[in-house]
Amino acid sequence: MSSLEKELLLSKLPSRPPMPSGLQPGSKMRMGPGRKRDFSPVAWNHYFETMEDVTITNGTSKDSFRIYKSGSDGPVLLLLHGGGHSALSWAVFTSMIISRVHCRVVAVDLRSHGDTKVKNSDDLSAETMSRDIGNIVEILYSENSPPVLLIGHSMGGAIAVHIAAKNLVPSLVGLCVIDVVEGTAMDALNSMQTFLRSRPKVFNSIESAIEWSVKSGQIRNIESAKVSMVGQIKLCEDDINNPGSSQSVVDTAIHEEEEEEDEGGTVKKEKEPEPSKKIKESKTEYTWRIELSKTEKYWEGWFKGLSNLFLSCPIPKLLLLAGVDRLDRDLTIGQMQGKFQMQVLPQCGHAVHEDAPDKVAEAVATFMVRNKFTESKGEIQSTYPNF
Repeated sequence: MSSLEKELLLSKLPSRPPMPSGLQPGSKMRMGPGRKRDFSPVAWNHYFETMEDVTITNGTSKDSFRIYKSGSDGPVLLLLHGGGHSALSWAVFTSMIISRVHCRVVAVDLRSHGDTKVKNSDDLSAETMSRDIGNIVEILYSENSPPVLLIGHSMGGAIAVHIAAKNLVPSLVGLCVIDVVEGTAMDALNSMQTFLRSRPKVFNSIESAIEWSVKSGQIRNIESAKVSMVGQIKLCEDDINNPGSSQSVVDTAIHEEEEEEDEGGTVKKEKEPEPSKKIKESKTEYTWRIELSKTEKYWEGWFKGLSNLFLSCPIPKLLLLAGVDRLDRDLTIGQMQGKFQMQVLPQCGHAVHEDAPDKVAEAVATFMVRNKFTESKGEIQSTYPNF
């Protein structure tokens, strides 16, 4: 792929339309009769402040990890997405948590996901992905790492637990896991391939992918879907001039770049695209960025023994679930013994932080303030009847 193709990523996305009076970001807007819903994609820079590529050097190979950042002070919320998703799944949540407490956000595209590029893209073991995150934190902050709160959803939640259990982030102060429990995760593995086969293999546009995600219930919040789905799909290889290369879903204006050298790696910062520089979207087909069905050999390693690992982490812990039925025996006993805090967010699908980003932000903000990780920017509406 040429450097021009690589840099043409996001500016053709339309600006997010202004919210109607009385509506806040993340709120659900009801459409009037006969009014067509808008499934147009929205760019990352409506929610995050900066986008960077962190390069990890291992011998002669280099792996490039895409991260999105917001905030300038306070502890770091290190956000790890679920399988098949990307850092963009945290977009709406990020805008909401930043408005509630003093903190910084770093959302990571895990290996083989989003716009991260690694030499060994087939290795999705818990050990390798955990080590990736430890290396990213080391390059970003070196020995001066601020307090870090790890937050992970589904697969990312499992990886967050492995990171905490192995102490790969020395400045870690807290752990938040969203809708991943060993018992239900292990039970679900038998039907996972069937679920993956039931998904569309291709989409004729980004808009159709967003529409499918909302109507299928994968993401129940249309605002989240409009930014998140961009990170889940890519151009079909038959439509790419350079077959076999990985190309982002959308083209954008050329970004100015600044590189900062650090021991063991490089951080490449990309400035926000100029909204005026737009490129017409090509009419072609899109498919999933990662074939999750081919990662099956790693699934058990992500989740087996997870409950006891979670309970053994000697730091404040928060578990957010879409339903109380997801608790397994070990976690039920641990919750009764007060070993972690828990909140159930009903009427959400599996992507809890996308379906109800306001409620998840409120829960995380309350958890952070209660544990004195940070200070609130205003009154927090606590909704913790489960504690």
